[in-house]
Amino acid sequence: MSDTDHFNVEHEDHIAWLTLNRPAKRNVMGAAFFEELSQLLMELDRDSGVRVVVIKAEGKSFTAGTDLNEAASLLSGEGADQRENTRIKILALQAGLTAIEKCRKPVIAAIHSHCIGGGVDLISACDIRLATEDAVFSIRETRMGIIADLGTLQRLPYIIGQGWFRELALTGRDFTAAEALQMGLLTRVCEDRAALYAAAKALAVQIAECPPLTVQGVKDVILYSRDHGIASGLEYVAQKNTAALPSEDVVEAVTAFMEKRKPKFIGR
Repeated sequence: MSDTDHFNVEHEDHIAWLTLNRPAKRNVMGAAFFEELSQLLMELDRDSGVRVVVIKAEGKSFTAGTDLNEAASLLSGEGADQRENTRIKILALQAGLTAIEKCRKPVIAAIHSHCIGGGVDLISACDIRLATEDAVFSIRETRMGIIADLGTLQRLPYIIGQGWFRELALTGRDFTAAEALQMGLLTRVCEDRAALYAAAKALAVQIAECPPLTVQGVKDVILYSRDHGIASGLEYVAQKNTAALPSEDVVEAVTAFMEKRKPKFIGR
């Protein structure tokens, strides 16, 4: 898998490191960013050697959010045709972040410094979020006269609850890593970027050591249950386990337990 204009991709055992790589632009997110992100995640999803994806960033900021210069073009022109074109463009940008959820592999966000506007949309689509102590977040769109439209308003309430979510969405205020940890947006806060990437790797290794098809199934059931409710989620997981069991990895897990050794899962 080759690098792109906005991303660098590195593989380490079963972990794929997907790095936002336009530091001079503070990793702002334009149309090409979302297209490349979607394509890369589809490729990582198909790669059987990848079990976990970690998203991180080069430069001073994780991301300064949506490219405002490019976004301004959506406001130009008049008429129903122009408004329809804007709607189509927004849906295309949404698809870039929805690709994070559609990727069967768990996605971890390792955040440092600024994670603003569209950056919150991005990390809300990830499965797990870690950050450095200096990380700063904001649903900045509210302060810019825009309704956040790339997923924050739909996903973030399920992560942090309605109370915190409504305060942050309605004020657009900055909030710190300490606050984000308190509200449950983050699972841990690290002293610096070295510690952040070490923690992200350790967590990714823990996930990668589990049976990969089971991990992917867990992510699938989590998202299905969120979107369809408890009763439908219970029916779905019953059907999914019925179809998946027994598997070679289940046999290996039981055998390794009996033999008092570490299991080796192969994804079958």
